[in-house]
Amino acid sequence: MSDLFAEKNIKPMLIGVEGEPFDSADYIYELKVDGERCIAYLDPAVGTELRNKRNMKMLSKVPELSNLHEHINRRCILDGELAVITGGKPDFFAIQRRSLTSNPMKIRLAAQQQPATFVAFDILYWDDHPTNYLPLMERKRILQQVVQSEDARFAVSRYIEQNGTAFFELAKAHELEGVVAKRRDSRYYFDKRTKDWIKIKYLKDQDFVVCGYIPKENNVNSIVLGQYRDGQPVYKGHVTLGVSGEDFRRIRQQTVIPAPPFEVPSGNEEAVWIYPQLVCTVRYMMLTESGGMRQPVFKGLRDDKTPGECVEVVSYQ
Repeated sequence: MSDLFAEKNIKPMLIGVEGEPFDSADYIYELKVDGERCIAYLDPAVGTELRNKRNMKMLSKVPELSNLHEHINRRCILDGELAVITGGKPDFFAIQRRSLTSNPMKIRLAAQQQPATFVAFDILYWDDHPTNYLPLMERKRILQQVVQSEDARFAVSRYIEQNGTAFFELAKAHELEGVVAKRRDSRYYFDKRTKDWIKIKYLKDQDFVVCGYIPKENNVNSIVLGQYRDGQPVYKGHVTLGVSGEDFRRIRQQTVIPAPPFEVPSGNEEAVWIYPQLVCTVRYMMLTESGGMRQPVFKGLRDDKTPGECVEVVSYQ
């Protein structure tokens, strides 16, 4: 029988729907941390290993988190979010810079000036046994038993019950990303999108595949975006990006292809199409009735997601 801890190849469960704030005794509500999803393999006798959603080892990027295993009393696997807290709020740009940095000197400097934090919200393995088949509230109880201490580098996500609307308004008042509603009796299914977890966002953003770029005036480009619908790529609009940054350097280095991977409307005749393997995050104010983004802003490339994970988000009513 395979052992989850020994294999270290977990693909986490993902949120499958997005909705509006609501109240329900069947759900708990947690803050949505604007960071990078990570799985922590912790053994008090051996050490710490962190891996992102693509199963890439992350401790070389965040060496200040090498002692997470000192906070737990049994061997376990925790699901959580890797974040950098700036001014009391998660800083998405800071953690993405860390995850894309390979220079050891820059990493050591960042670890001192903007250290990362791991926020655990679920437990998938405990004391040599998987726990994913247990109801969420039982997993939460075990998580509290396993964790023996917290500090600035390691924390357990808190939750509230029933009052999801008021909790969302509190997150909104502090300009946090939003909340996640989770069914109390929900199980954890590896590598699946679930409607048991509902994303309720104040600061809207989505992940897209970078499919090409259109050169503009004044040293800017219009980045052509795509997502997947029923396994097929679809056109999702544009976002502006300057040409002088590291992100555009990476985009420009991608393999050029002769045609777009999807049907595109007029206005894309001058586009340079590239092989769709880069993923970026775009923040926006709201979606239009046609599904376009109002006031989109390019947040950055991210290496922790694959193009296939950039799927259209289903609205939950």
